Order: sequence, then structure tokens, then C-alpha cells
Amino acid sequence: MNKMTVLIAALFALAAPVASFAANHGGHEGGSHDMGHGGHQGDVAHEEVVDSVKATFKVMSMKEHMKSMNMEMPKGMKESHHIAVEFKDAKTGKALTEGEVKVKVQNPDKSSQSKDLMGMQGHFGADFDLSKKGKYGVMSKFQLKDGKVRQSKFWYTVK
Repeated sequence: MNKMTVLIAALFALAAPVASFAANHGGHEGGSHDMGHGGHQGDVAHEEVVDSVKATFKVMSMKEHMKSMNMEMPKGMKESHHIAVEFKDAKTGKALTEGEVKVKVQNPDKSSQSKDLMGMQGHFGADFDLSKKGKYGVMSKFQLKDGKVRQSKFWYTVK
């Protein structure tokens, strides 16, 4: 069984009922924070250490994300937000930029969207449709260069 199959199976296992979420991180309105690479902005939506890896998740509007890259918003783009995650060694602070990352977002209406995050300028990221107001469940599985599969999950509220 290859690593990708294991990651996919593990991601679907995360699709447990909403009640299984361990943390509630509502109220992420306002404020922008420098992501420290490429001038990207975004709310720090969640941060935790998982098996010696510090994971920092940031959420930013696509308008903000495209502006930070000096690009125009593509016409007809349905994704409204960019989700980025940075991984660092919890002890040394060294950036961990190699690996595979999957994110599943449970929408307020209980439908979901899943994507592989691409490596980009020191972080992994992908665009998601968070255009409806409400609480989103964000579930991530990641396997970095050390081969360990880790997971993180949190709530993100769009007001």
C-alpha cells in the first residue's frame, strides 16, 4: 500500500461527525498577519505542535492573496479563500517544506471539499470556497519528509 493511498484513507477517516472536533476557534474576524514569505497575509486560523512539528494554518481572502502576488483576480473564480500551512521543526524552528498535505473542509451545510495542498514559497497552500457565512471544519493530514503521518483539525468561522 503506497503512502498516497494511506493518506487518502486517513483523510476520509477524518470525516467523522462535527462533534468529534476537539477545538473551537471561532471569531476569526479582522486583522492580517504577515506570513513571513512572499508578503502573503492572512488570519492565523490555528497553530499547534503535532509530533515535534509546529503547524501554522492561515486563511486569507483570494483578493488579498492575489494582491500579495501583484496579480488580478481571475474572472469566474469560485474559490473565495486561500488556506496556507507552514511547518517548522518545533525545537529548531527550521522550515519543513517537503511532503504531502491534504485538507478537507466541511462546509456549514455539511457538504465538503478536499484538496491536495501544493508546496509554494515555504508553505503549502490551496484555494477553497468559503463564500458562505458560518463555521467551517478544517481537517488536515500531512506526511513530511520524516515519513510520519500527522493530523490537525480546527474550526474557522466566516462572518
